[in-house]
Amino acid sequence: MSPPVEIPGLSFGATQTAVERAIAELRSGRPVVIGFEDQALLVIGVEALDAGIAEGFTALGPGLGRLVLPAPRLTRIGAPRSCAGSIALPDMDLARIETLALRIDGRIDAPVALATPLDRAALELLGFALLLPAAVVTPIAGDALPHLLRVEKEDIAAFHSEQVRSLHVVGRAPVPLEGAVDTEFVVFRGGEGLRDQVAVVVGKPDLTQAVPVRLHSACLTGDLFGSLKCDCGDQLRDTVQRMARSSGGILLYLDQEGRGNGIANKMRAYQLQSQGFDTYEADAALGFDLDQRRFDFAAEMLRQLGVAAVEIITNNPQKIAALKAAGIDVVADRRVLGRPTAENVRYLASKRDRAGHYIDFDALTARASD
Repeated sequence: MSPPVEIPGLSFGATQTAVERAIAELRSGRPVVIGFEDQALLVIGVEALDAGIAEGFTALGPGLGRLVLPAPRLTRIGAPRSCAGSIALPDMDLARIETLALRIDGRIDAPVALATPLDRAALELLGFALLLPAAVVTPIAGDALPHLLRVEKEDIAAFHSEQVRSLHVVGRAPVPLEGAVDTEFVVFRGGEGLRDQVAVVVGKPDLTQAVPVRLHSACLTGDLFGSLKCDCGDQLRDTVQRMARSSGGILLYLDQEGRGNGIANKMRAYQLQSQGFDTYEADAALGFDLDQRRFDFAAEMLRQLGVAAVEIITNNPQKIAALKAAGIDVVADRRVLGRPTAENVRYLASKRDRAGHYIDFDALTARASD
């Protein structure tokens, strides 16, 4: 067989390509192989596991399968951990796997082993795919299953930074908004997974000065439908109007639904909230940490727009710290208030008490009475 031919202009980064394909495979319910040197691990997300796939895993290595779970889920089911772990699967008992990985009343029923580097890579890949952080895995020979997509552990580890480096503008146009007629949308490709990100440039901000900036994570329920469970829609519209009334600014509309967990997992968390969990308890029960979002790509968006210094509009100290860590000069931070409702007051209190958000309930009450 002739060696592969490299064609100038058609050689793509192997790191990104392999991981992007693995994300697509997992989201389509198909297993992938994660490799590292002479080791290999067959991986499927628990969401996609069915009797047929379970039978295939068993045939490859009877009794070798494991269920990999992150620390928050292990803690929820009675095995407190500070890092991910795995539980042996002597047989592929679908009901047991569902109980351990998904059921709110699930309880640990076997010893928990420390997750291996390949186990942790499997959970990270599921996170990129916006799937539940629960993987069924089994070790295989490195050259087994050549028909399945293989991705290397190092490529998974490098994927996020590669996405940031590849961020680029793919389209821009004026989009007059209610209360902010002089507005331009700038669309970037890259950053988080395979999604596009949008910079909403309001007015003509002076890029030689600190620019008012908000990093706003997309919230379908709040931004579009006016959900009473959060204050996201209020924050979005109030920020844009505030920028329009002053010297302008930039709102980065980031595709990070559900604190980076995705819309499906957000709805799972909402269901748990309806049963009495607060927003962070619900995420932890599903296996998620307090916040899955990263903001280094937001800093890169600002740099490509010519912004070096900002006055950030946020209640979230994580966003402030992230921009500073990425080299953006944060000269000031301002608060943004939503409307308190009977449905969102516990959510707001949880953000203040569990994640350290700067939320002044006296100011919120004053706004509600306006």
